[in-house]
Amino acid sequence: MPQDHRPLSRTRVLLAEDQGMMRGALALLLGMEPDIEVVAQVGRGDEIVDAALLSRPEVALLDIELPGRSGLDAAGDLRDQVPDCRVLILTTFGRPGYLRRAMEAGAAGFLVKDGPVEDLAEAIRKVLRGETVIDPALAAAALSAGPNPLTARERDALGASVDGATISDIAEALHLSESTVRNYLSSAIGKTGTRNRMEAVRAARQQGWL
Repeated sequence: MPQDHRPLSRTRVLLAEDQGMMRGALALLLGMEPDIEVVAQVGRGDEIVDAALLSRPEVALLDIELPGRSGLDAAGDLRDQVPDCRVLILTTFGRPGYLRRAMEAGAAGFLVKDGPVEDLAEAIRKVLRGETVIDPALAAAALSAGPNPLTARERDALGASVDGATISDIAEALHLSESTVRNYLSSAIGKTGTRNRMEAVRAARQQGWL
């Protein structure tokens, strides 16, 4: 029987990671897999969609905390603009709230960075087959933590509170009245069990709600 010498089909992967050394190492290691090809690399979240539209990856491997736009927000953009691309979130921060937000954004998988590259390669293969891949310990933590109690507007108000922004600054950025901003911040402070908005920001970040 004649042998089939056709080249092995390689899964096209986009890699989004802001640390250049980590990004290069991941691309090199994944590129050593016989069935995986890294076709695009970006260091900013606001570059992900354009790179995906250009390179047409089958799987996008996204960090969460990226300059310009978070990987979680970019995951939602990819779902809408490049629907054939499966998203796998890979992050240092295994926070329950992040997992819930990733699933809401349409991500097919969520892994923390401390695992071996072989597990990552296998996760890419699984999400390409239509499976969902989630770190087991993080999944258990997310179930026990419960849903994010903050509304979208409360998250917006807290997110705009960083870097010493005033109530007026936040109101202008969100196109809201100052009284409405105060109400959102007061509600967020109450829900996080904190004393002020800076503490609320820290608490929400620790839970992965922001």
